[in-house]
Amino acid sequence: MRAVGLDEPVFMRRGAGAYIEDVDGGRYVDWVMSWGPLLFGHADPDTIEAVVEAAARGTTFGAPTEAEVELAAEIVDAVPSLEKVRLVSSGTEAAMSAVRLARAFTSRDRILKFSGCYHGHVDALLASAGSGFATLGIPSTPGVPTRVTEHTIVAPYNDVDATAEAVARYGEGLAAIIVEPVAGNMGVVPPEHGFLTALRRLCDGSGALLIFDEVITGFRVGRGGAQELYGVRPDLTLLGKIVGGGLPLAAFGGRADVMDRLAPRGDVYQAGTLSGNPLATAAGLSVLRRLRDENVYRQLERKGARLETGLAGHGRVQRVGAMATLFMTDEPVRNFDDAQRADTDRYGALFRHLLANGVYVAPSQFECVFVSLAHGDEEIDRTIEAVGSYHD
Repeated sequence: MRAVGLDEPVFMRRGAGAYIEDVDGGRYVDWVMSWGPLLFGHADPDTIEAVVEAAARGTTFGAPTEAEVELAAEIVDAVPSLEKVRLVSSGTEAAMSAVRLARAFTSRDRILKFSGCYHGHVDALLASAGSGFATLGIPSTPGVPTRVTEHTIVAPYNDVDATAEAVARYGEGLAAIIVEPVAGNMGVVPPEHGFLTALRRLCDGSGALLIFDEVITGFRVGRGGAQELYGVRPDLTLLGKIVGGGLPLAAFGGRADVMDRLAPRGDVYQAGTLSGNPLATAAGLSVLRRLRDENVYRQLERKGARLETGLAGHGRVQRVGAMATLFMTDEPVRNFDDAQRADTDRYGALFRHLLANGVYVAPSQFECVFVSLAHGDEEIDRTIEAVGSYHD
C-alpha cells in the first residue's frame, strides 16, 4: 500500500461474486481476486458446497485420500506436458521442490532465471541481476547468503541472445532454466515470438531441464495453461492459484522419468503433512472439472477484450487471456527494465482514485488485473468509466 501512497492496507471482511467489502462497509469491484485463483468469483456456491462437504468428513488425515488421486488425474489430463504430478501447499514449495529435483536429475547446480520473474520466496531464486548482460545472481533481500545465489544466473526476459550467451558460458553446469511463460510478476509481459521455443532449444542442447512457472497462467490463459497456448512443452511445470480453487494448494509435475526421482520411489526427498489436504482438493476439483467447458475460456476472452478495449488510451494495456496490466507508459513493455520505466507515482494516484470510486485493483504497478467469470459487463464498464474519469 505504501507503493501507491497509502500508509495502511484496506482490511476486507467478505466477498461475493465480483465484489469485496471492507470492514467499514465499503464495497468494491474486485480485480485482484486473491491474486488470481478465484476464477468463478468470491464465495462461489459450488466451491463452498464442496469444501463444506469435505470438512464434514474431516479436515486432514495425514494419509492418502481418493480426492488427491482424482485431482492429480484432472491436472494431468489438462496440462500437455504432465505425466506425473505431486501436490504441495504453495507455489513457493512447488518451485523449491522442482529446482531440487532438477538439480538431482541432472547432477548439476546452476539455475537460470529471468529478471522480473518471481518464483516464490525460495532463497536461490530471490536473486537479482548483477552488472552485465547475463550475470550470476546477487541476493535481492537480506537473509539470503551470497553463496546461496552464486549458482543462480539472471538474464533479461524476452532476450534470446542474452540467454544463449548465458547458456554458452554456464551451460555445462546448468540444471534448469525456469521462466514464467507469460510474466505476471512485473505486470503482464507476454513472451515474444520464438522466445519460449528458443528456451526449449537451449535446454535440449545443453542438457538442462526447462521449468515453466505456471502458478499464475495455469488454468487462466487456457485449460492447458501457457504451454498449450504457445505450443511449447517444458520438462517440469509449477501450478498454483486456480489449481486449489482459492484454498492453499499447489502442484508440480512433468516427465515421468524426472518425477520418478522423487521419494518414496526415488531418492529426492519431498514431503508435506498438509499437502493435498481434503478441503483444498475438494475446492480444486470443484473448479477444475468445470473448466472442461470450452465456453469458460470464450467468456473470459470476451470479458478481457472488452476491458482491454475500454482501457486503451489511458496507458499501455498488455493482456493475455484473463490477465492484464495497465502500465503507466506509452511504450511497449517487453522486460523488467521496461516495466520499471512506468510512472509508478501516476499509477498510485490512479489506484487511490479507483479505490475512492469503488474499484479495487492491485496496489502495485507490477501486478495483474485478474478477470473472472463473475465480472459482467456492468463491472467492466464501471471500471472503464472510473479509469476514464481519472484521466479526464
